[in-house]
Amino acid sequence: MAAKPEKASILDAEERALYTEAYGTMLRIRRFEELVQALFLKGEVHGTTHLYVGQEAVSVGVSSVLGAEDRVAGTYRGHGAALALGVGVQELLDEMLGRATGVNGGRAGSMNVTSMRDRFMGSYGIVGASICAAAGAALAVRRHGGIAVAFFGDGATNQGYFFETLNFAQVLRLPVLFVCENNLYMEYTLTSAVSGGSILGRAASLGLEAEAVDGMRVWEVREAASRAAARARAGEGPTLIEARTYRFVGHSRSDPAKYRPEGELDEWQQRDPLILCRARLEEEGVDPAELDALEAAVEAEVAAAEQAGLGAPWPDPTTLPPQYAEELRG
Repeated sequence: MAAKPEKASILDAEERALYTEAYGTMLRIRRFEELVQALFLKGEVHGTTHLYVGQEAVSVGVSSVLGAEDRVAGTYRGHGAALALGVGVQELLDEMLGRATGVNGGRAGSMNVTSMRDRFMGSYGIVGASICAAAGAALAVRRHGGIAVAFFGDGATNQGYFFETLNFAQVLRLPVLFVCENNLYMEYTLTSAVSGGSILGRAASLGLEAEAVDGMRVWEVREAASRAAARARAGEGPTLIEARTYRFVGHSRSDPAKYRPEGELDEWQQRDPLILCRARLEEEGVDPAELDALEAAVEAEVAAAEQAGLGAPWPDPTTLPPQYAEELRG
């Protein structure tokens, strides 16, 4: 059965442009991740990789409501958040390839990408660490009207970090959005099989504002994030958003995801966030030819990045990347 489009509404020109851009960003993330996987299989990307395929609407929807004073902490599945915040395809791909022209000079690889220039405090390999990092950032940025965001998976909600930090943020009314990307699985284990209660219920027990959204629909994610950000900026404290989504690939490069029930992936792929967003845009009156042109431009951008990245120089192990040297001088 074909996926139903996003719920129809009448958008003004500014909103139409915003969601068209969101579609382009989600597509850019998808094509980037597909390329990273292909390059990994060719031996060009080393170390492990955790792909964001299927979850694009979450980081794109949340990032669309953020400003210059805001900060974001991501997970080891962080390529999507980095691209959504403005890290360039070329510099991020070069980082995956370990090249000197990477956003972190080829030193970070897949799991530790950071770009303070783009408000991205990093991708955290420790499960739940982004929750603590965002709370800390909220303490700092609230002086300037900023907010912080933590992206984390459903597995992190069983960590002590989750309970302790949400309690801390609630007591201090910190301007932070805790965004749980609930893709149903804690690596290879069904979350519901090893978790008591609900994710929303855990937040509610601490008095936090909390809501669940369809994480496959960028419209819903953005609207929830906008409400939460407004509360945070008004001094009303933190919010938990449970974005119910799904990864279309295994947990990491070595995971064939054979633990999933037959037909589950097919069912979720019918609700692909790219399909839903494009259908909604066409329903809103966006010319399909415009979307075709956007798709072609993204394809060309990613293809050009591959060519340039494979020809980029390797880092000199005796020197610091320019951005690190600049930070040390500062």
